[in-house]
Amino acid sequence: MARGRAPNGSGTIRKRSDGRWECKYCVGNDPGTGKIIRKSVYGKSESEVAKKLRKATASIDDGTYTEAAKLTVGQWFDVWYKDFTGDLKPSTLSQYDTYIKTHIKPHMGALPLSSLSTHTIQSLYNKLQRQDKPLSPKTIRNLHGILHSCLEKAVGLAYIRVNPSDACTLPRVEAREMKTIADDDVGRFLDAIRGHEYETVFAVDLFSGLRQGELLGLTWGAVDFKKGRIRVYRQLQKERKVGGDFRLVSLKNSKERTITPPPHVMRLLEAIKLQQNKDRLRAGEAWQNSMNLVFTNAAGRYVSPSTVYKSLKRVVDGLGLDGVRFHDLRHSYALLSLQNGDDPKTLQQNMGHHAAGFTLDRYGHSSDQMKRASADRMEALIASLKRNG
Repeated sequence: MARGRAPNGSGTIRKRSDGRWECKYCVGNDPGTGKIIRKSVYGKSESEVAKKLRKATASIDDGTYTEAAKLTVGQWFDVWYKDFTGDLKPSTLSQYDTYIKTHIKPHMGALPLSSLSTHTIQSLYNKLQRQDKPLSPKTIRNLHGILHSCLEKAVGLAYIRVNPSDACTLPRVEAREMKTIADDDVGRFLDAIRGHEYETVFAVDLFSGLRQGELLGLTWGAVDFKKGRIRVYRQLQKERKVGGDFRLVSLKNSKERTITPPPHVMRLLEAIKLQQNKDRLRAGEAWQNSMNLVFTNAAGRYVSPSTVYKSLKRVVDGLGLDGVRFHDLRHSYALLSLQNGDDPKTLQQNMGHHAAGFTLDRYGHSSDQMKRASADRMEALIASLKRNG
């Protein structure tokens, strides 16, 4: 059997009985056992094997060697989900798990990770948009975000050379028309909710701009009556699993803020506290407000977001304000703030946005009231110029 020495003495090249040439070489030591880890390269000739060996040993010398990944796409997603997503919230992890099991694995899970192509990923996105119940562009983009993050980690570990999802074409997300309660409709809305079971929930949100989870997850410990401030740092969120319960989690961007709402809001909260004290005495041992929530039912349990949403929908539909959602109370607050002279930076901080530019892009449109006020100011300027002319 023919033999030859590999370059630099790093391995021995031999011709196998099946006619192929092989060279075994050392790539390091097992961190658990300390044993030498050996790998092999194969070729049709001694020179081909020698060339492959030189390339492998060079990468070992410069510290760039990584064993070719033998994982399938499905196996790698399992590893990534288990070992590289530990800083995500439970609800986010649950969403990732659903996307992986429902869309990614069935379409490409059996493919070798190293052979996953842009075209394969793009065909998945196209298929999901054309099926009988197509996924929305936003959902496709969410799926892409998960897939891209997972593959980017594979690139970072040198399991694959490039991220095949980088070159995918994503569907355009059409911005949903913003609905607000503005101008004369604000008074009509306040009249309609007077005496309603969730009057204070709706009113506090309209005049504070809190997100639904932030509002329903507001605790008494976050309310400072002396300073008239509210610390916004947690939200009420349901666990995304069968039988999952609601619990308090950090904010979406994990960035807390402190707001100073109008005194009217603080008076509403004081009234809620008085009523809650009465409810607690009435309920006795049945009282269940372990999270110290501001908004509860008569037994101290959290207020269900879906129940609040449905209640609001009945109110706004009765006023002819079709399409207004609970989140639109937050939009309405932003518009009312701008109408009444709040500067964009203050509004940005109250809303919890990352930049004032985003706030202006989102809420820079004008209401009829703002347009009339602008016209009146211009008319006053014209009159002043005529007097001085």
